[in-house]
Amino acid sequence: MSKISKIILICVLTFSHSYASEIIHIKHQDGDIAYTVRQAIENAKDKDIELVFEKGTYTFLTKYALSKYLYVTNHGNGFKKIIFNFNGFNSVVVNGNGSQFIFRGQTAPFVFEGCKKIEVKNVTLDWDIPFSFQGDVVAVNKKEHWYELKPYTKGFSWKLVRKRIEFPGINNFNFSNLGSSLPHNKKTKAVDYGAWDRSLKSNFVEEKANGVLRFYQYDLKKFPRVGSVLQSKGDKKNNRYAPAFLVRNSKDIVFDNVVIHHALGMGFLFERSENIKILNSGVYIREGSDRVMSIVADATHFANCKGDILIENCRFEGMYDDGTNVHGTYVEVDKIIDSKTVRVALKHNQQYGFEFAEEGDEVWFIKAPSPTRKETNTVTKVKVINDHYTDLTFKNDIATDLKSGDVLENKTWNPSFTMRGNTIRDHRARNIIIKTPKKIVIENNNLSSMMSSIMLRGETFYWFESGNVEEVIIKNNHFKDCAYSGSEHAVLKVSPRLGAAFSSTDLYDRNIVFENNTIETFDSRIVWADRVDGLVIKNNTIKQTHTFKPLYPNAFMFDLINCSNVKITNNTYKGTVTKGVQADATSKKTLLVKKNKGFKN
Repeated sequence: MSKISKIILICVLTFSHSYASEIIHIKHQDGDIAYTVRQAIENAKDKDIELVFEKGTYTFLTKYALSKYLYVTNHGNGFKKIIFNFNGFNSVVVNGNGSQFIFRGQTAPFVFEGCKKIEVKNVTLDWDIPFSFQGDVVAVNKKEHWYELKPYTKGFSWKLVRKRIEFPGINNFNFSNLGSSLPHNKKTKAVDYGAWDRSLKSNFVEEKANGVLRFYQYDLKKFPRVGSVLQSKGDKKNNRYAPAFLVRNSKDIVFDNVVIHHALGMGFLFERSENIKILNSGVYIREGSDRVMSIVADATHFANCKGDILIENCRFEGMYDDGTNVHGTYVEVDKIIDSKTVRVALKHNQQYGFEFAEEGDEVWFIKAPSPTRKETNTVTKVKVINDHYTDLTFKNDIATDLKSGDVLENKTWNPSFTMRGNTIRDHRARNIIIKTPKKIVIENNNLSSMMSSIMLRGETFYWFESGNVEEVIIKNNHFKDCAYSGSEHAVLKVSPRLGAAFSSTDLYDRNIVFENNTIETFDSRIVWADRVDGLVIKNNTIKQTHTFKPLYPNAFMFDLINCSNVKITNNTYKGTVTKGVQADATSKKTLLVKKNKGFKN
């Protein structure tokens, strides 16, 4: 290290020891501080480390960031530029003291792997230039297959190159087409009423007068509304680089007063981690910004976690996917190796490299056509073939009727989940999508959604996210104008998505209570349930609003398909919808509907 470098490091960092913890004080400085932070972590002398930042605005560039190949579930795998890399620590504390961390370019800001205790608090994350393109829609000509945008320039980065838009042009990376796009309401910044997801790849772009761009796309069937703001985040293959916070194989994790204004993937992503709290935190657009998107994907995401998860007093807005997604992972049986060994495959390309199981984990076997969890067995050996295939050896013999195409689910790694006192709104997709067999409590939240507000959906194909729920309480929430865009949804939708080999009538999800909620809705659907055993809908107050014109006015408020033991009681409706309950022959056998007001019992 040069003499000048030593002087800078001494000025920025001071070390002191409190018990077994190494406390590193980082004083504010202008310019790129990424390498200084990297040195502080790499040179730590203790496995208990605390980084304490003097309050200020810090800049993090990628020039001297750690480059490491990462498999990141629900993102693109590859080499990632990591700023804060914590690996194998007993405890980590990051205290921002109200600081702003500003990033530039493709980076994975925080990665925690194999840490036994994590606390991050009092910090805000943002990018100086977002990885997005947006413009006001000023004209549309459906007959000639074009629409015109007045692009945003201040704070955004893009170029018109050979009749195509490229953005953001940072660190030699560009999206070469608009990709995943949605129109937004310019005033509220919410996804526009009636909007659908579109992947936009213009045939060519013309530059018109006054900075207007005309986009020709001959296969476009649904055009954005004139007066809306069209926002694009690039092509699906490249637009999920990394989450703001990646935590894997760690436990006892607390995020408190952590706000994310932008990220190149999810906000908070947890893989195979245990006991997690996200408190008083948020994912939303910075006050005063003209951006209409905060982060590129889910605000929070939990893959094969266990213990207790709590999200409390948080605000999630503007993200381009779900408020939270909690799930396990189905792997598909590729072949039976011997009486105790089976080769399994990860099926979705954004799951390749995911650690499905380790030695000692219990695994459920699900054998088509029944989606029911069958026998369990304990893993004694894991042999990774590559990022796609793994051989699992079990303690006991495998059932002789197991076959290729069946799926396995990890029993050990499932969490209980509580979501309380949060606000989730003005974003793409669902507020909450969740699949865990352990207890789920969703209470006292304010929710408004583009698609279904709450979705319970295990799926044995495409995403292969397990599994069916066993105990769900949804109570005392306030739902406001949910399911205002996209295909047909509901406030609560329970809808397994199973492959063709599995039964389309067997019961899947169980024991769901939907009670004491206030629902203000412009449309008809409240609960849409398929293959549920044990569904209680009681003491809810439903009020019709006139915010939007109904998208599906002929839908029933409560729609039941292949369900059993459903009770709809003591609910009150005020409005003009006349279609209350629809149930197929199977659901009618055990259906109880009584003491409701405002619709037929």
